[in-house]
Amino acid sequence: MEIDVLVEDDGWSALPDAAEIAIAAARAALASLGDEVPEGAEMSITLTDDARIRVLNREWRDKDKPTNVLSFPAAELPEGVVPQPLGDVIVARETVFSEALAEDKTPAHHLAHLVVHGTLHLMGFDHEDDDEAEEMEAAERQILAGLGIDDPYALPAEG
Repeated sequence: MEIDVLVEDDGWSALPDAAEIAIAAARAALASLGDEVPEGAEMSITLTDDARIRVLNREWRDKDKPTNVLSFPAAELPEGVVPQPLGDVIVARETVFSEALAEDKTPAHHLAHLVVHGTLHLMGFDHEDDDEAEEMEAAERQILAGLGIDDPYALPAEG
């Protein structure tokens, strides 16, 4: 399994281990799927900014605003072709940091969650309806728990 990380935005230096966090999260997501991951699988993760992800969101989803994560699955290749590209996960720094602050999470844990989420999208998970969303969120919770990260969907305790 090869996971390439491209850091496009210097602002990610505020989270010095961002590339390592992203790789660990993607590896955990793929490991959870076992034999569903093709032999020789490859993927890339791009750590970018809100301006870049806004352009991609507008071009590919007709939504002219930044978002936290986008996933672009690769076209399927015949079985046995190596390497097997899974696709690309792109994460926006400003949105990750502002959401983490608003949701009382660490940026590291939120980044890991979004990479897990994006990686699951590459593997065919979706959340277009309630059943799909429940399945995807359950997978995310299990993967993140294995990384020592609390349930990202739990409401913060009132205090």
